Amino acid sequence: MPPVLRPSEMGDIPAITSIYAHAVRFGTASFEVDPPDEAEMARRRSELLGGGFPYVVAEVDGEVAGYAYAGPYRARPAYRSSVEDSVYVAPTRHGRGLGRLLLDTLMTEASARGFRQMIGVIGDSACAGSIRLHEAAGFHRVGVLHAVGYKHGRWLDTVLMQRDLGLGSAVPPTRT
Repeated sequence: MPPVLRPSEMGDIPAITSIYAHAVRFGTASFEVDPPDEAEMARRRSELLGGGFPYVVAEVDGEVAGYAYAGPYRARPAYRSSVEDSVYVAPTRHGRGLGRLLLDTLMTEASARGFRQMIGVIGDSACAGSIRLHEAAGFHRVGVLHAVGYKHGRWLDTVLMQRDLGLGSAVPPTRT
């Protein structure tokens, strides 16, 4: 059965929390070191939705297998048309195209909401899968911040990638 991509719901929080906890504990995509609990993940989701940002899940066989959301790239008002993407897939579902489906859906939703730039802030330059995902979705590398995080006993880089959404920078933004 093909994956179902849909807006996230409060009932998805346990699965979202579990997927993210695994990424925090064992990966370098997130620079958090302690996984947040369900209440914190629900609070974060509500804050994003309240700000008009998209938050989607991929469901496979009735279970949440991954999720993605866009959030503010930076807090200052001049950045209001730019978003940062986050894509997480359950470890048992890696390599099956769910990340690409989630990212494509997220870009479509963000563009429809008037966002013009999407920034991928990829934790660790060794996250080749995340870098390839973003390249395949049309992102280009704009920089590397070397050794800005320390996790799992080693220094980590951050890779910055970017792509236009909708009209990009061709005309002034519509978001106020």
